[in-house]
Amino acid sequence: MNRNALWPAACAIALVTGCSRPAPEPQPKAQAPPPTFFKVDPATAATITGTLHFRGKKPPPKPAVDMSSDPACMEAHKGKQLDESLVVNEKGSLANVFVYIKSGLEGKTFETPTTAGTIDQKGCWFHPRILGLQTNQQLQVINSDPVTHNIHPLAQINREWNHSQGQGDAPLKRKFVKSEIMIRVKCNIHSWMRAYIGVVDHPYFAVSGAKGTFEMPNVPPGDYVIEAWHETLGVMEQHVKVAPSAKISLDFAFHGG
Repeated sequence: MNRNALWPAACAIALVTGCSRPAPEPQPKAQAPPPTFFKVDPATAATITGTLHFRGKKPPPKPAVDMSSDPACMEAHKGKQLDESLVVNEKGSLANVFVYIKSGLEGKTFETPTTAGTIDQKGCWFHPRILGLQTNQQLQVINSDPVTHNIHPLAQINREWNHSQGQGDAPLKRKFVKSEIMIRVKCNIHSWMRAYIGVVDHPYFAVSGAKGTFEMPNVPPGDYVIEAWHETLGVMEQHVKVAPSAKISLDFAFHGG
């Protein structure tokens, strides 16, 4: 037989044989190594405390919030729920201020807390009004009222969402994955309900209480910018150098009126 005649047939057989080979097994993707979390040396850990002050003429209490659109809400407060956008005690100390380390922790990764931060809708009011969370920390939303509410965080950097929650419904569970100061929260059903959430990528934040004080423990030594945020009075900053094992006390004075 002519060898030239056999050549096309041999090529065809080789082509078929080559096409029938099994595809190579996909290689498993290399897994990223687990993050290395920063641990504070207890021997050098410092504490930052402080007081928030209101300077100027103390504003008179604002009129009671109008809850007449929902009789159940009126009943919960007997129609006397005062506005809480500016809470100043008899000594001029300021509550509901979110205080956090704004800069100085760059390059450090902190473990996410396993406990959830909670907002309760009770008496047709958000409790607390100001909440701090760490990125990826779970937020739990509870409805303790006999009415339906709607929680709607108006996030600008994180994903915005809103969800209705009726009486007896299971807690809502959400997370914010990026730092954001501050996220306003509203209820689409009860327009007077308002809260704010501060989200940071570390555990060094606090909210001033009724006495206008705050505390941030277990702070590593370093040079920091501390920011204090208030919903109507704005923001203030202080630079502070934290030495090992130091106990730092700060005062912030917001001016109004």
